[in-house]
Amino acid sequence: MILIADSGSTKTEWILLDKKNNHSHHITTDGINPYYQSITDIKTLLNNQFSAKQNNFNEIYFYGAGCNTSDKKSIIKKALLHKFNTEQIYIDSDLMAACRASCIHTPGIVSILGTGSNSCFYNGKIIEEQVSPLGYILGDEGSGATLGKILISDILKNQLSESTAELFYNTYNNSAAEILENVYKKPFPNRYLAQYTKFISQHIEIPEIELIVINAFKSFIKRNLFQYEELKKHELHFIGSIAFYFKEQLKKALQEFNLQIGTISKSPSKGLIKFHSL
Repeated sequence: MILIADSGSTKTEWILLDKKNNHSHHITTDGINPYYQSITDIKTLLNNQFSAKQNNFNEIYFYGAGCNTSDKKSIIKKALLHKFNTEQIYIDSDLMAACRASCIHTPGIVSILGTGSNSCFYNGKIIEEQVSPLGYILGDEGSGATLGKILISDILKNQLSESTAELFYNTYNNSAAEILENVYKKPFPNRYLAQYTKFISQHIEIPEIELIVINAFKSFIKRNLFQYEELKKHELHFIGSIAFYFKEQLKKALQEFNLQIGTISKSPSKGLIKFHSL
């Protein structure tokens, strides 16, 4: 039995995989990100939310947002060692999870569009080239946090029509002061901003709302994907809730640049099961 975790800033999907019997069981907890959480925070989360009785696994593969340096990987490993009875723990980035799930061992351009965003060129074995996402303040173009940020900014600065603004305020009974409090003073502002993508999804038929999404995806393409020399040679694969729920807008943005569209998946779980079952 092996344990596979795919963790973003918002949620973590845990897969208990029995390779012998080709059976898997899934558990969901809150997101784990070593940039925002300490070892103690992660231990507490696991103790409170990881509901499986089994703690003894042959191997653990943890793919997570923020797991891109040795010190951040160490935070995750120490927390996992506290919870689980195994020394065979492998920590890698959520981007590697997306690559293995989308491409298995085939080269491709792989992107994550979820609460945050990321991209790379995967040569079939390793991530050969990557443009730094820079996080939701300096980067994360096309992400849920960025879509929420643009929407709120446009609402508060009166850039959208009165009818759209009225829809927003009828949906959310939030004052400008409350919004700024959540963005600038409370934990996980990226999660807070990303929650407003629900409003965008519910009203995507409004042209100015759809344009926010298409323009955000075009910005992601221009500022990230255009930097890969292999861009025109391979299909583009996307994983994440934003890519999945706004796939039609993503396709429109990609078609403007005549780019090859590969797969668009909400989660890497099925692909990871396939990869780790080989």
